[in-house]
Amino acid sequence: MRDRATGLPVEAKISFTSNILPKWARRSESLDALLPALYLRGISTGDFQEALSAILGADAPNLTPGVISRLTAGWQEEYDRWQHRDLWARRYVYIWADGDYLQARMEPEAECILVIIGATPEGRKELLGFHVGIRESAQSWRELLIDIKARGLAIAPEVAVGDGALGFWKAVDAVFPGTRHQRCWLHKISNVLNKFPKSMAPG
Repeated sequence: MRDRATGLPVEAKISFTSNILPKWARRSESLDALLPALYLRGISTGDFQEALSAILGADAPNLTPGVISRLTAGWQEEYDRWQHRDLWARRYVYIWADGDYLQARMEPEAECILVIIGATPEGRKELLGFHVGIRESAQSWRELLIDIKARGLAIAPEVAVGDGALGFWKAVDAVFPGTRHQRCWLHKISNVLNKFPKSMAPG
């Protein structure tokens, strides 16, 4: 634009502010969210440009394999910082735990991702931690709970909410023995409905 032109009066200069990109940003937030999603879907570093061109057309940015490699390294560093953040000043009244099976990139089988969410005394929910486990075994849950406790969660949650998988409850008793158990009503209702004939299922 003409905001840096020399020899022009001030009133003749034109400045431009994008409503899409923040100041100094080179990519939109939606594109930043799309790139790791494509990576997890199995798009190789050499195929990103073709994939983005198919999605965005002529406006697709020029992303070489080297750029993608630097981006993935940055994502890993960001994840490592988050995974090791200090929790010593945090307190959670409730925690919710569940395992989800996800298939990322070219893995032959879906991996079990163990997830724990905590609720603060103010009622705000926060993601505490997650990691890849061996199904939903007691040992895998125990490792995740020990990691959370080691990062400073000194005050045990009042209540832990989970499904009927026994592995999680064994891990809770080992790491936070004073925490009470509560079955997740969503899982409980789903388990009960699965026992009914399909003819009795709500329309």
